[in-house]
Amino acid sequence: MNPWNLLLDLIGGVLNFFYQILPGSLQNLGIAIILLTLAISLVMFPLTLKQTRSMRAMQLIQPEVKRLQKELKGDKEELNKQLMALYSERGVNPAAGCLPMIVQMPIWFALFSVLRNVEKYIEGTVNSTFLGMDLTQAPSQVVPEAIKSGNYLGTVPYILLIVLIVVAGFYQQLQTTKTKKDDGKEQSQTAQSMQTAMKIMPLFFGFISWTLTAGLGIYFATSNLFRVGQQALIIRMDDDDDDDEQKPALPADTPEDGEPGSKGPSQNASKKKNRRRRK
Repeated sequence: MNPWNLLLDLIGGVLNFFYQILPGSLQNLGIAIILLTLAISLVMFPLTLKQTRSMRAMQLIQPEVKRLQKELKGDKEELNKQLMALYSERGVNPAAGCLPMIVQMPIWFALFSVLRNVEKYIEGTVNSTFLGMDLTQAPSQVVPEAIKSGNYLGTVPYILLIVLIVVAGFYQQLQTTKTKKDDGKEQSQTAQSMQTAMKIMPLFFGFISWTLTAGLGIYFATSNLFRVGQQALIIRMDDDDDDDEQKPALPADTPEDGEPGSKGPSQNASKKKNRRRRK
């Protein structure tokens, strides 16, 4: 069978499953898409974990990267060799930030196709209106028509959805590119290029969310918000582990100054030292 059709049937089947398990008053395509997004995000958690830790590790090794760049400025081949060795030693993958996106791309296109023919995949009458939006229509189609007819209020949900996708995407990038340990440190050209590329992605998602169905926008918004929570949890756990490793061991109990076995100066020694100072 065609792999693409298999993927469509899989996405459509899972979406239909979530739609059918919702009680009557909550049976809505938007809620079903949110549940589908959460399920996919949980399945992809190992990739999210790897991505978050790799991007944070990239930030933390910047001083060493800058040192290598300075020392091997005239030898690009050796510099690249040393950088690859450093990345391997620290478990850093410069391309890790794009991995979850690449894996999910077929899912996005499949969901877009399913939403365009939603009656084919979801049994019964489909309630596709969610938060004032028709999830089977693209904002680029609805908003101009609403403005033309003077229904400005009808444009608000679509515009807010786009804004939410972009803002959540930027904050998601900020979580992994700004840490308490790299404040004020210069970054390598590789890290700067990677951050520039990642900062463009929220704008890219905002654009495609404008041109594709609003249901896909719900997927992007839910995915970004859930990823923010996942990354916050990962960062907190990693920071707690780092703090535990850096805590100094508690010193053993020592006798008071002047007692046998004390390493501190005795009272008599202190008095003699004070007399010498007065002289």
